Amino acid sequence: MYNELSATIEVALMNSFFTQVRDLVSRIPFAKVASYGQIASMLGDPRKARIVGWAMRGCPEELPWHRMVKADGSLPNAGFAELQKAMLEQEGIIFLDNGNIDMEQYVWKGDL
Repeated sequence: MYNELSATIEVALMNSFFTQVRDLVSRIPFAKVASYGQIASMLGDPRKARIVGWAMRGCPEELPWHRMVKADGSLPNAGFAELQKAMLEQEGIIFLDNGNIDMEQYVWKGDL
């Protein structure tokens, strides 16, 4: 019984965290980006960057998923890198010679 209750609570907490991640990502403005660790920090636990990534895996299409990048400004998923880069360039984001985004210039400072 305890294990079932514990698992149920864990799933509820994870779903709540995923919802918070998606809510925060939905607020990243046009021509700005955020990193996974940044979103985790904004939600109170900078060590949950990987879980932010999990939350983004099954995100709704209307979420601005393309505005999520790694902390160094690189694109996180090689399978979607060309599409993501094109979408960010359409917003006016310029990539550096190394293929990364200048995080100092384009990082979203948040509105919490």
